[in-house]
Amino acid sequence: MNILLLGSGGREHALAWKLAQSREIGQFYALPGNPGIGEHAELIEGIPLSAHDTLVAWCKDHGIEFVVVGPEAPLVAGLVDRLEAAGIPAFGPTAAAARLEGSKLFTKELCKANGIPTAAFARFDNAAAAAAYVKAEGAPIVIKADGLMAGKGVVVALAVEDAVDAVEQVFAGGGTEVLIEEFMEGEEASLFALVDGETVVPFGSAQDHKRAFDGDLGPNTGGMGAYSPAPVLTPELERRAMEEIIRPTARAMVAAGTPYRGVLYAGLMLTTDGPKLVEYNCRFGDPECQVLMPRLASDLVELLHATATGRLAEVTPRWHDLSAMTVVYASRGYPGPHQTGSVIRGLDQADADGVQVFQAGTRRKGADIVSNGGRVLNVTATGATLADAREKAYAAIARIDWPDGFYRSDIGWRALRPAS
Repeated sequence: MNILLLGSGGREHALAWKLAQSREIGQFYALPGNPGIGEHAELIEGIPLSAHDTLVAWCKDHGIEFVVVGPEAPLVAGLVDRLEAAGIPAFGPTAAAARLEGSKLFTKELCKANGIPTAAFARFDNAAAAAAYVKAEGAPIVIKADGLMAGKGVVVALAVEDAVDAVEQVFAGGGTEVLIEEFMEGEEASLFALVDGETVVPFGSAQDHKRAFDGDLGPNTGGMGAYSPAPVLTPELERRAMEEIIRPTARAMVAAGTPYRGVLYAGLMLTTDGPKLVEYNCRFGDPECQVLMPRLASDLVELLHATATGRLAEVTPRWHDLSAMTVVYASRGYPGPHQTGSVIRGLDQADADGVQVFQAGTRRKGADIVSNGGRVLNVTATGATLADAREKAYAAIARIDWPDGFYRSDIGWRALRPAS
């Protein structure tokens, strides 16, 4: 099967690494990719992911039989619709189904209509009314901008003044509506499921670390590390999340005439009342994908193609009995202003048994790999236990020579903290 993978980050490197292991793989291309992805697939340059007609024409010219879409923006923009109209199967939801990520307001209204547990909310189309609501409710409170914000459109305000500022920033930045939610107490976890419309199959759990610095301090980022599975998401809590949140969502999308096909990534808050939905994403998480792929024993092409073509009931994901951890090596200053272009050495020494370095923000400059973004490397390790995986990951990081980078030294602390 000739396959095209779309995207250029650490998530896509992990997908490329796993897809390339499939017995179903034929010609394998990636657009635009990165140097790490280029070790597994032929890189295609010069076609923006937003150029749908050009992309479809290229797929036809090169006999592409299956497209795997990594990032969310092309999904929300309707790329899957365009590919399927041209007779090319694609992994990912249509634009109508991708509203589960593309519009937080759409998802909250769907939850309300279908009794899906989530935070209480209110929506406003002007700053004055939203600010008045915040002052009446008090803090802590959560402010969310509608639309795609690359994981950074949420402010958990601990003071009313901060919440009002966040509301004003949404509208000053061109937003037309703001979502205000109650603050939910609990621990967050991520649960993934493959969905082909009718069939829903669990696909692993993970926990992310959003804050930039040790101790969960500093600004929110796209994610500084993750581990899988998430011990806090017990089998009973996972069962409840599937039955109370994910399956009802899939049924509601079918009933609305917009069946969901792809991976459905649920961000959950584990409250004293049980799991509640924080938000949905319509693609694999980044860096959560980097800890799911090394644990997966099944053929990824078979699973994704079955999902895309309505045959998910015919396959069953199998998992290695391993834990995985990834540590993000980021450019100093991230998520704020940061320099790019510095040389990264020691990547060959870092890759070892049970360790994969997935490249994210990198590019090739002559014979060197240099930084080309905020989150640059995902140093990922597997082990019999999470502690084993953590030891391997940090040992691998120590073999990388990149003075312009930084990383958190406490990834996995929640799962590895001593029992009280």
